[in-house]
Amino acid sequence: MYDLAVLWDWVGFAVRWLHVISAMAWIGASFYFIALDLMLKPADDMPEGASGEEWEVHGGGFYHTTKYMVAPARLPEHLTWHKWQSYTTWLSGAALLAIIYWVGGEIYLLDPSKADLSLFQGIILSAASIGVGWVIYDFLCKSKLGDFPNAMMLALFIIIVLMSWGLNQVFTGRAALLHLGAFTATIMTANVFFIIMPNQRIVIADLKAGRKPDAKYGKIAKLRSTHNNYLTLPVVFLMLSNHYPLAFGTEYAWIIASLIFLTGVTIRHYFNTMHKTGAGPNWTWFVTAILMIIIAWLSTAALRGETWEEASARPLTAHEARFAEAQGFAEASTAVIGNCSMCHAREPSWQGFQWPPKGVLLETEADIARNALQIYLQAGVSHAMPPPNAFEMDEQARADIRRWYRAATNGAALE
Repeated sequence: MYDLAVLWDWVGFAVRWLHVISAMAWIGASFYFIALDLMLKPADDMPEGASGEEWEVHGGGFYHTTKYMVAPARLPEHLTWHKWQSYTTWLSGAALLAIIYWVGGEIYLLDPSKADLSLFQGIILSAASIGVGWVIYDFLCKSKLGDFPNAMMLALFIIIVLMSWGLNQVFTGRAALLHLGAFTATIMTANVFFIIMPNQRIVIADLKAGRKPDAKYGKIAKLRSTHNNYLTLPVVFLMLSNHYPLAFGTEYAWIIASLIFLTGVTIRHYFNTMHKTGAGPNWTWFVTAILMIIIAWLSTAALRGETWEEASARPLTAHEARFAEAQGFAEASTAVIGNCSMCHAREPSWQGFQWPPKGVLLETEADIARNALQIYLQAGVSHAMPPPNAFEMDEQARADIRRWYRAATNGAALE
């Protein structure tokens, strides 16, 4: 007997795992090729058209890589393309966003205290926010501004800051940061799909036709690839930000996200410079540390208790009210409050906690109704919570939670 909630959670897990695997492959390839490009050195015996070479040792063998600035004199029989890592990462990420923030939009996407949106309106806005960045960014890159890389990067940062602010005006803090990451990742994948790969195909077509390829296509692709390189680390942070309520659970979340992009630039600048010259500028670590201190200060600048009180004061949505009115809610509430509220409280009584883990509150009936699905998965059908070395929850309490949740969902299950 498999509950739909459990089955759906496993679907989400499978898609998330695919997303993580493909993202590691994409990031690894991206970082490697940027580093390789920066490490290339000229040599006297290089073939015609080559701009640099690099010798590397790894896994007990030596590798000799030669780069042609435009293209080699003849097209090799075997050519490896690096594109599917990017496409798979974006497609799996889009699927995961739909699973969590569209299907579960009433819980994770919408914040009635910020904007009065229906779930359908929220989904439309979510989808639109992901693609709009690419349209603006691509237009700027193709304008005269694209001839000035530093100015282009500054313009991109301004776009990111504005989008960070805008998303935080309508979505939950968690959803806003995740959508900012999706917004940026879409720019990166679109660079691969619409610019880098087509330009490489043009060069190959010229080679096959016996024409000399135009160097501008490689130059354009290199610029977009460099942009991707500097955007990667902030996107990784934003993809993981839902695990850190101190990052998203504050009115300054949009500033925190913006500063994270600056830390990505400073860190990548260090490694890119190190790969090119052999030594990175140490001042970048000082700047990164200062930025992180500012981020930490902003995360607690507002009184968190007041923020949580405001959030918990809003009326339950129709979806949440269904759980509050379901048969067995009284027993389930007793089980949750008796076993979970010492940590998941506005002022946790458990030693070492200043704020509830992941910002999840479970000390009132309204709190429990709002977090029904996670309670069911974490403490009902699994023993993930509470931690066994913190508190032992008896099986009757877990059975009460399962019975309540299934009653609220009409016992929906798959045989």
